[in-house]
Amino acid sequence: MVNTDTVEKADRSPVTVADFGSQALICQAVGEAFLEDAIVAEEDSQALKENPQLMQRVTGYVSSFAEGTVSTQTVCDWIDRGNGKVGERFWTLDPIDGTKGFLRRDQYAIALALIINGEVKLGVLGCPNLPQKLDTPRAQRGCLFVAEKDKGTRMLSLDKKFSEQIQISLTTNRFAESVESSHSDLDAHAQIAQQVGIIEPPIRMDSQVKYGVLARGEASVYIRLPNPATPDYRECIWDHAAGLIVVEEAGGMVTDVDGRALGFSQGRRMTVNRGILATNGELHLQLLECIRR
Repeated sequence: MVNTDTVEKADRSPVTVADFGSQALICQAVGEAFLEDAIVAEEDSQALKENPQLMQRVTGYVSSFAEGTVSTQTVCDWIDRGNGKVGERFWTLDPIDGTKGFLRRDQYAIALALIINGEVKLGVLGCPNLPQKLDTPRAQRGCLFVAEKDKGTRMLSLDKKFSEQIQISLTTNRFAESVESSHSDLDAHAQIAQQVGIIEPPIRMDSQVKYGVLARGEASVYIRLPNPATPDYRECIWDHAAGLIVVEEAGGMVTDVDGRALGFSQGRRMTVNRGILATNGELHLQLLECIRR
């Protein structure tokens, strides 16, 4: 059920005031700092233009964070800065990754990555609802993962009082996967886990938060086998670019489920790739063989 703060896109996925507002503010900030860089983001302003009530709510939200009052046209312009083209150098943005998780007040992420010549050079994952320690119920919530090529991955608290370099774990044996059964083949995931001797129940979360959990050693595998109902589905670049570098710079490995490197230079979707496999590195080849079989 879509409430007054959301609209439904053509693929029946929800988009909220926060999606539009987050994209407007981040695109404005990135655009101001990097005038020549394109931004490839998930949303555009057309749905807002068709929904005046939602447009006013988004404008009010953006105005509360921006310097001074902004017009509805300015908000639309900032959102549509995300309609850039994939090229030699560009940013890709998912303003609210895991919108269903956000609506449930569960896990979601804000994901931003810089891509140069098809390679992710910088990734930032903001995870406002993620506990700093997953298995500690009363742990402080809110984590920021920042990874730069060849400089490792850091996890920071949102209040900036805590910061540490993080690494994958070679002793943890646990799958991470999507909450939504339509996003992947959960039955096949269970069979593969059994084949490699992983008996812990999977961590199920929305969004690229799963990459962060893997990078800091609380999971050993994030797998996303295509759902048999949609075998031709191809992933969007903004759903994986930031997560990929967060895991790789923490010592892990990310490919598609056929072992190919993820391609970020073909367009808004990774047309040459099928599914996702992110691991601590040690399990990667064994899991690829299980998937092949």
